[in-house]
Amino acid sequence: MNYSRAKLQNGYANQILTVDVTSRLIETPPLDPKIKSYFLGGRGLGLYLLHQATTACTEPGDPENPLIFANGPLGGIPQFPGTAKAMAISLSPLTGIAGVSNFGGYFGAYLKYAGFDALQITGRADTDVMIVIDGFKNEVTVIDITSTDQVFDLEHEIVERFTAAGHDKRNMAFMTTGRGAATTSFGCINSHYFDVTKPAQDGSRGVWRTKQAGRTGLGTVMIQKNIHAIVVLATHPHGDNPYGAADWEGAKQAGARLHKVVKEVDPHSLKMYRKGSAGLIPFMNKHEYQSLPVNNYQAGSDSRADRISGKFYAENLFEHRGMDGCFPGCNLMCTKGGWVTLTTGNHAGQKVWVDGPEYETAAGFGSNIGIWNPKFIMEANWHCDNYGIDTITSCVLIAFLMECFQRGYLNSAEADGLELTFGNEEAAMTFLHRIALGEGELARTAGKGMLALVALVAELYMIRATVDIRPELDRFAMQTKGLPFSLYRTHRSLSMQGSYAAASDIGAHHAAAWLIKADLLGAFPTFEEKAKALMTYPRVRLGNDNMGLCKLPWVDVFNPESTNRVGADIYINPASQEIYADFYNAVLGDDLTWQEIFAHTDRDINLQRVLNVLRFGGQTAEKDWIPERAIGPTEDRLYESEAGYNDGELSRILSRPLDEIEAMPTSEKRLLLMDERRGNLKKLVEVYYEERGWNDSGIPTPATLHGLGLWEFLTDEARMRITELNG
Repeated sequence: MNYSRAKLQNGYANQILTVDVTSRLIETPPLDPKIKSYFLGGRGLGLYLLHQATTACTEPGDPENPLIFANGPLGGIPQFPGTAKAMAISLSPLTGIAGVSNFGGYFGAYLKYAGFDALQITGRADTDVMIVIDGFKNEVTVIDITSTDQVFDLEHEIVERFTAAGHDKRNMAFMTTGRGAATTSFGCINSHYFDVTKPAQDGSRGVWRTKQAGRTGLGTVMIQKNIHAIVVLATHPHGDNPYGAADWEGAKQAGARLHKVVKEVDPHSLKMYRKGSAGLIPFMNKHEYQSLPVNNYQAGSDSRADRISGKFYAENLFEHRGMDGCFPGCNLMCTKGGWVTLTTGNHAGQKVWVDGPEYETAAGFGSNIGIWNPKFIMEANWHCDNYGIDTITSCVLIAFLMECFQRGYLNSAEADGLELTFGNEEAAMTFLHRIALGEGELARTAGKGMLALVALVAELYMIRATVDIRPELDRFAMQTKGLPFSLYRTHRSLSMQGSYAAASDIGAHHAAAWLIKADLLGAFPTFEEKAKALMTYPRVRLGNDNMGLCKLPWVDVFNPESTNRVGADIYINPASQEIYADFYNAVLGDDLTWQEIFAHTDRDINLQRVLNVLRFGGQTAEKDWIPERAIGPTEDRLYESEAGYNDGELSRILSRPLDEIEAMPTSEKRLLLMDERRGNLKKLVEVYYEERGWNDSGIPTPATLHGLGLWEFLTDEARMRITELNG
């Protein structure tokens, strides 16, 4: 189908692309100005489109469940650092609720350049297909392709096909998934782009690189629709003010200011340009923080952590030649990677390029399963990408099973011959392949997610020992709402506990409210400040998802000017927020403070909560909780491993001398500490509900939704359900 497009205006293409792969009907409706004005773009726009397309009865595997890719008005503008981000949105096969995942690379920008603010795909193709959006011909097609199980083989085929047709690699961006997405509920989507600066193995220049929409299983939605790839062919707009900014000079000046902050600060602080996000490992591993998960979150630090730290990768494995930004114009350059020789799988013996590992993958396939081999981590990273499965979910599932082995709840016969013990590299890698290939009962069940895995282990142990261990398993099965935890041990951060429990509506992920670092640094000393942070930080973090911006130039590069903001929360980096606001206002033609801009995020935060209510109903509040392991020591030996800190906490809580606390039995102390921590988290969630304007069951009130102006954008079904549940 051929389509028309206009020049970009205020960062918008003002058009949506819809593709029904069942009928192969393709349409290009205009973006309703009212919707654009209210939801802005990216995550907010995607959630709105999802809400309008589904009901409380829609299942993730239904053809009518849309898979949506949405950019934001500030995305794809290389004059400002970190404008590569776009969003993937759908109902999650892993959780059943709205699943959202942001990703980098060129796809979101190229989709805009080709003429679209969002792509919405419905239906289920009767053959394996690829969607092609040709921004040079203004043409969209759905093409039959031969099924290819592995992502990087498919990447090679796509590149060959389009280069043979005369397209430059730099003008291609595409999304893929692989076999693992079909055998699991946590398939990831790879975002491919060509990095012309990175040296290749043959001495030439240019390497294909990938970023991932990894969380919530949206690759599974994609493969269930029989879509293996989505290709956009486009190039950067040219000419004066090519993105249609209201004040192009102001937009460029804002970008230059943030570029200067990154250039001056990062080399002397986190060194993201050298270490990538794995540079966070030493901070989380500090003895006083105990926040690096070790052996399924049982411990929070380990002396071997330096072996998998960003410093080690930077000095031994990362390839620093070339430009490591995931989009032109970003000088943070945190998209690290390197070459590694595979030891397992169909490509064993082959030297491959690995993008990463990010902090999450390094901690997940490292400390959390007791493995301290960086090459193992890089290989696991590559296989997950190649199969199309989420690294975070995969490694947390493996860590859970390893603890089951540790406790005798699982044995090698039940694991199809594997000894899944902490530190066993061979067993961990073999099981990873089995998950992706669907081989063996335990691996197939792991592919369904943590809740199914807990049920199977409990069943197997009941058969073997006639004891119900389900309550015990739930203590250390690290998930919320069905989504396995991202890799932070939260014993010493009540704010992060609240984030995982209630502020992150997709489940236990850090995207909405990554509060742990600021909390550990003392940013929120009082209970009231912790509750406030659960409101203010998600506004900024998720607001960036709406605009199409990366969070890292803000959150990981502290602007020295922020220390001069009297009476402000300096940990939210207000001086850089002001730069973001200047960029926003210059492009969109507004005159808003950064607080006013990000307050708009309350709209889509409440919309996502409405979507959760449609799924969970009166059980919504019950889902806003985390496992005991995330709250504190789940057994006496774990209390004793941090006895000094825990005794000190209990002394403060009980207002009793430390020597009296030390003389108490460990079991008594642990129960008292856990009761206090559970009570604090419960209170924090209750205050969060109150601040949000939700009722005691975590359900937004009609008054709150009216006050936000959101009520008119809800379906009749949602209005009726919200009214009913508010009595």
